[in-house]
Amino acid sequence: MSEARSLSALIRATAAEQAEALAGGEVSSRELTSAHLERISAVDGAIGAFLDVDADKALADADAADAARAAGRADGGAPHELTGVPVAVKDLFATRGQVTTAASRILEGWVPPYDATAVTALREARLPILGKTNLDEFAMGGSTEHSAFKRTANPWDLGRIPGGSSGGSAAAVASYEAPLALGTDTGGSIRQPAAVTGTVGVKPTYGTVSRFGVIAMASSLDTPGPMARTVLDTALLHDVVGAHDPLDSTSLDDAPRGMAAIVRAARAGRDLTGLRVGVISELDGGEGYDPGVMDSFHAALALLEAAGASVETISLPHLDYALDAYYLIMPAEVSSNLARYDGMRYGLRVEPASGPVTAETVMAATRGAGFGDEAKRRIILGTHVLSAGYYDAYYGSAQKVRTLVQRDFAAAWERADVLVSPTAPITAYRFGEKDDPLAMYTLDVTTIPANLAGIPGMSLPSGLSGGLPVGFQILAPQRADNRLYRVGAVLEAALEESWGGHLLAQCPELEEEQR
Repeated sequence: MSEARSLSALIRATAAEQAEALAGGEVSSRELTSAHLERISAVDGAIGAFLDVDADKALADADAADAARAAGRADGGAPHELTGVPVAVKDLFATRGQVTTAASRILEGWVPPYDATAVTALREARLPILGKTNLDEFAMGGSTEHSAFKRTANPWDLGRIPGGSSGGSAAAVASYEAPLALGTDTGGSIRQPAAVTGTVGVKPTYGTVSRFGVIAMASSLDTPGPMARTVLDTALLHDVVGAHDPLDSTSLDDAPRGMAAIVRAARAGRDLTGLRVGVISELDGGEGYDPGVMDSFHAALALLEAAGASVETISLPHLDYALDAYYLIMPAEVSSNLARYDGMRYGLRVEPASGPVTAETVMAATRGAGFGDEAKRRIILGTHVLSAGYYDAYYGSAQKVRTLVQRDFAAAWERADVLVSPTAPITAYRFGEKDDPLAMYTLDVTTIPANLAGIPGMSLPSGLSGGLPVGFQILAPQRADNRLYRVGAVLEAALEESWGGHLLAQCPELEEEQR
């Protein structure tokens, strides 16, 4: 096998397998990172996953990783397991010395002087950062069609969306441009892209991965998290970035750790005896759900039962109001967070074409030119929600509904260890198919509840519907992220056994490339 062919095969391996090759001296991080950079150069023109790639910096990071591994071999020290494995980062995380835009014209060209805490963790573990991935502007959207700079395509069908807002990260992982990626999840923005691209995405418990340096959309909902092609790879990245951070006032001091060990043990045993699985009745099909999605969901449930789990249906009655509450709370927080982009302190500055140049006219011109339609829509809605005379009727009432949803989950945990549902009611749709904002918003119905409750959630691929990936969602109580990984690992092993390999092996675009 030629060197080029072996590296081509290696970038299709899991991150854990790439780490093993690095540890065994079969490949250097420079070689592995170069191979991924070549892959990006070859396919990203069609995929559009990246907004910025800094090859020189990535290779310098790789050289440092190689030096760390060499030093470890010399003195018996142990570098991090993922040292030298490259990663992609959603362009919502501040990266020192590298452009960070949130996919918005209002931050075009902004280079932060500091790193987000999660990025600092990547650097400390010496994971070379390949580049910054595309997203819906300020993470507002579910399709990555709302980026100010480009749209990202789904590797399964280049005419379809890769989900959003972390669509660039999901597409990069699915198309073998990166083995690992960071995303953020405010209402499903990690889990839904994972579902429609045949990858794995985890929204950790709110407060267990630092939000410091992550450009804010809705602060009480935003949750950074890992994305990868397997449950183990996702767990490995989770272990890197999950930790208490004094720079984040909402950070928990008891963030769960050791997810990779849980996955390895679960895959070895494949036993869920005694586990109670609750099927959320309000999310178990009905109007708006593709039959193929539900067929895949119920087939996966049967595999959990075969592994020893007990399954029962559980109602969370206030979930019927969760979508409405979210689309009042989220834009209210958006309106507050995006008020800082005023054309005066940093980012874009546009002066009015005519008339006086005042603080008000500069702000109006800057925000008019800098924000896209979806961002403007949410700012306007949120400002109205928070306005005098409407605050209690809208925002206050939505917060009461949020409390009721949290109580529903608390009651459900008395009967179930995990709750499950389809990750998304449909598969990836075609570009432009959901131009009506309401149609796009309603697709978040399955993922939003976890954000309102602050609980962890995972999406992993469970099959195909019409040749497109379907996601299976697992939810757990706060701080019980380990349950996601245990259940996900056992289900993933059973599914891969039935498929004869990873679901991405069935992707027609990628199969054609491999041939």
